[in-house]
Amino acid sequence: MTTLKQKLAEKIDEQRPRIRKLVKENCSTVIDQVTVEKLFGGMRGLKCLVTDISYLDPEEGIRYRGYTLPDVFEKLPKPPGAEMPYVEGLFYLLLTGDIPTEEEVNEVIDEFRKRSILPEYVCEVIDNFPAGSHPMTIFSAAMLSMHKESLFDRGFHGGASKLDYWDPTYEDTMNILAKLPEIAAYIYTKLYHDGNRIQKDPNLDFGSNFAHMMGKDKPYDEVSRMYFILHADHESGNVSAHTGHLVSSSLADMHLSLSSMLNGLAGPLHGLANQTVLQWIMDLHKKRDGKIPSEDEMKQFVWDTLNSGQVIPGYGHAVLRKTDPRYMMQREFALRHMKDDELFKFVDLLYKVVPPILKEHGKAKNPWPNVDAHSGVIQMHYGVTEYDFYTVMFGVGRALGVSANVIWDRAMLYSIERPKSLTTDMIEEMIKKKG
Repeated sequence: MTTLKQKLAEKIDEQRPRIRKLVKENCSTVIDQVTVEKLFGGMRGLKCLVTDISYLDPEEGIRYRGYTLPDVFEKLPKPPGAEMPYVEGLFYLLLTGDIPTEEEVNEVIDEFRKRSILPEYVCEVIDNFPAGSHPMTIFSAAMLSMHKESLFDRGFHGGASKLDYWDPTYEDTMNILAKLPEIAAYIYTKLYHDGNRIQKDPNLDFGSNFAHMMGKDKPYDEVSRMYFILHADHESGNVSAHTGHLVSSSLADMHLSLSSMLNGLAGPLHGLANQTVLQWIMDLHKKRDGKIPSEDEMKQFVWDTLNSGQVIPGYGHAVLRKTDPRYMMQREFALRHMKDDELFKFVDLLYKVVPPILKEHGKAKNPWPNVDAHSGVIQMHYGVTEYDFYTVMFGVGRALGVSANVIWDRAMLYSIERPKSLTTDMIEEMIKKKG
């Protein structure tokens, strides 16, 4: 048994009695109230899910296992001479809550290397999609195609104990994650580069191998590691995370659960937001013929946009009440590596003028930029100009957090999700009785 799996088993044994005690002694404790607004507002803010993997702090942004993003990027081991940590180290942290040592990270890298061989039929599935297919559709189908490999599915139908469900789920997760960089990069070359596939390098880590198979030179390996880590998890209530959790609660295996996660992520109100922001910035860039506007000119453009009834894409967040730390991580990277990039100059200027205007405008609860306000411009700078593919990279990162959550859901024997629905007539009648 690997160090990671052994440590995970120990943590599970510690957590199980804690959960049992919590439920037994506090089963009637009220955590939140369900209001009509929450019923019709997509349950926004309703406290009804449990995850120990991440927490979205309104002031500090996403915390992974209690660590802020600056802590994560500072404390996790990094490749020699690199700025950004190993993705493998983040997965270790998400699963165990512990910052791994260099040796423990190398063990995970080695595990992924052993499990990274991609079945030829997955490549055939990708190849058989017609030109013009959306990359997220292909990604989801490629994930589904590997369902036949599921160790959990075999174990479940073989009569495995519920207490052991987490074990084959862990094994499936490791097998899937090890293959994701190659699947994603192969979809990229299939759709945009005439299928000129670049073979993986067994000597490279998760992020570096993805950059290599994408055909991108340094420092794109840093971009890859940063991107996957920043997008790994965001509590379990967002569409992609919750869909993966919901489907897995039926004891669907990881292939089915992660495919559903990708389908949710592909929606325009979720994972496609970064390409919407980039398109808006590029349209502005085109209108200006590449000329960088002055602050006054940019302010006028922002006001014109707002006064026409449009929003400023990439600004605002449902929970955060300050600049998204994920935005700041990308901004700091851009200032180090691409500060003369024309599109970045537009992003930089927007960062300076938009928040004060949105405050004055008064309709935005959070006038600060979120992660999507920056990520597309960085990808564009390094030659990944195909907008539709950005969500695939988002999906690779999000798979890390969703997988960690599902493993822990299985370990804690969480129930299948089954909330109760009401009709509009029933809600109106309840309101009348209370009035």
